[in-house]
Amino acid sequence: MEHKMSQTSTVRNLRILYPIWVLVGIFSIIYVPSILIDFTDPLQTTENITENILLFRLGIAGRLVSQLLFIIIPFLLYKLFRNFDKTTSALMLILALISIPISMLNEVISLNVINHLDNPVQVVELLQLYNQGMNISIIFWGLWLLPLGWLVYKFNLFPKLIGFFLFLAGFGYLINSFFKIISPDFDQLSLILEIMTFGELLFILWLVFRGINKRAHNNVLL
Repeated sequence: MEHKMSQTSTVRNLRILYPIWVLVGIFSIIYVPSILIDFTDPLQTTENITENILLFRLGIAGRLVSQLLFIIIPFLLYKLFRNFDKTTSALMLILALISIPISMLNEVISLNVINHLDNPVQVVELLQLYNQGMNISIIFWGLWLLPLGWLVYKFNLFPKLIGFFLFLAGFGYLINSFFKIISPDFDQLSLILEIMTFGELLFILWLVFRGINKRAHNNVLL
């Protein structure tokens, strides 16, 4: 009974934290850069950041908060799945956590941008360096989804199809990251790869609005 209550609390916390993580990520990783940054126009980018310095700083703060939340979320998922397959759950947790110091240290570059707003060319060079650092993080954003996808597919807490889509999302992140390393100007596959990553969002939506299959969860405790 105590264990069931603990797992109920785990699911409840995931249903609270996951939407916050998504919203903070959309704001800081997608919205803020789309408003402020144009890599083809250093002068305009520098002007945008200078005139909206608070927004730029909020973007940095948001990404740091997102990483702090990402310490908790994979740990909660580990707690959810460890009674099914502790080894795979631990691998999922480790791969997720590896990305966090990379992503957080990368924000030092963003903070350094503020110190070079008198040099538009250097601002864009720093932002490009930041993107390269994020690209390394994306490798682990993809890797951790593979064991998560396996856990979802193998056990019955969620529909097996969601596990398949998590696999697609993981491989989408990985392929996208390596294509950017090998051929930075090759954009033909970018839209397809971005669509593949929506499998992660599907998993989050199911967890938040539908929860888990309690019968499957209770069976493993018997």
